[in-house]
Amino acid sequence: MKRWSVAFTVVCVFCVLAAVSSATEKEKPPAFRFEKAEGKFLHLLEGEKPVLTYNYGGALKKGVPEDWRRSCYIHPVYGLDGEVLTDDFPADHLHHRGLCWVWPRVIVGDKEYDLWTLQGAEQKFERWLGEKAARRFAAFGAANGWYVGEKKIVEETVRVRVFRASEKGRAIDVELKLEATKEPVTISGRSPVKGYGGFSFRFAPRKETVLTTPAGKEAEDTNLKHFPWADLSAKFAGKDSFSGVAIFDDARNPGFPNGWTLRHYGFLGVAWPGLELYTLKPGEPLTLRYRVWVHRAGADGL
Repeated sequence: MKRWSVAFTVVCVFCVLAAVSSATEKEKPPAFRFEKAEGKFLHLLEGEKPVLTYNYGGALKKGVPEDWRRSCYIHPVYGLDGEVLTDDFPADHLHHRGLCWVWPRVIVGDKEYDLWTLQGAEQKFERWLGEKAARRFAAFGAANGWYVGEKKIVEETVRVRVFRASEKGRAIDVELKLEATKEPVTISGRSPVKGYGGFSFRFAPRKETVLTTPAGKEAEDTNLKHFPWADLSAKFAGKDSFSGVAIFDDARNPGFPNGWTLRHYGFLGVAWPGLELYTLKPGEPLTLRYRVWVHRAGADGL
């Protein structure tokens, strides 16, 4: 399986490099562009094809109570053929939200809050850190805060770089920087067993779901098995062909390779720090990095 894992990673890297270098003067690819809408959404398109949307102004699904409103996450993420790959406000887990980074245990002093289900803590957008839309890639950055009421407890910086699509896939790199403001903030996954919480992707409705890791196909839902990457592939939006998403845990991240939350109902999550406690401190920023590989076909077809 090690050989298969290496091959999978090499193919991903190769496809990104091929996408970046294949332009010719004779046939230039369409350029990326950003569109802001409703004071809430930053849409990214490659030519006329939607790529993703960053929700920054407070999203709420019709009919859902106001206390579920949230921001600072990515939804939708689109497949290469326009299929929507993410879900938001799914009926089984209203707090699940596209591609996000949230923790169920946020401890400040002797009080505990839940950023995962928005119990006492929430992320708020503060300002843009820049946007760049070119032919080969697009990038944007945002400064956010974790808030308990009006009190900001963590500075959150998000930087996203999106590469041009190849025939096989598209890479999306996400860098997160977290730093406590005035006092230490401790984060952890959900205890006592599952450990979920962190960088997470909730998938849209689909058929024939397949979960794959370097160990092969995962027949059962699992908690905290350690892998450098995991993939979910399925048939989305009524299509007859497979597409999917792999998430790669960067080797520079603490705990690498980290445990995962893998769910056949449609969830991939890097469960860091899992059941352990990690304390964010003022003046000591933590940086986390992940690659999201959006692809055609199943994981074994790459």
